[in-house]
Amino acid sequence: MNQPLINIRLMNEGDFDDVIRIDRKILNVSRLEYYKLKFELLFKSGEYLPTSLVAENENKNIIGFIMGELYIGEFGISREGASIDTIGVDPDFRRQGIGKKLMDEFVDHLKQLGVQKINTLVGKEDTRLMNYFNANRFCPSKAVINLERSI
Repeated sequence: MNQPLINIRLMNEGDFDDVIRIDRKILNVSRLEYYKLKFELLFKSGEYLPTSLVAENENKNIIGFIMGELYIGEFGISREGASIDTIGVDPDFRRQGIGKKLMDEFVDHLKQLGVQKINTLVGKEDTRLMNYFNANRFCPSKAVINLERSI
């Protein structure tokens, strides 16, 4: 089976509609407000350091994305850390290594910026996403415990 030609590049403001399309296709709901806020923080803030990426196929169509940001000493975590908060691959293009390519490029990019550790949160019931992160060498954090309070 031939691997598709995939180009990974930095995300830009013009990718908004494609990110929304992919996310809606995955979740069957619109998270328009979430992405409006994310894109505003990522691209309109003067403190933005590019870390988020998109995957394009040979026709220059966006078929996947990964979004994250660098820590700035938050929660006692050193500046050498970053987080992944959103990732998506168009369901029509899954199982073709696109998620792996996005993650590999994301990790390489962050290494060049001096990042030493990447964190993310995954719902306990989301086995598909847990399997993805396990396959990409993520493991439970030894430094941070997520606490919550119902109100």
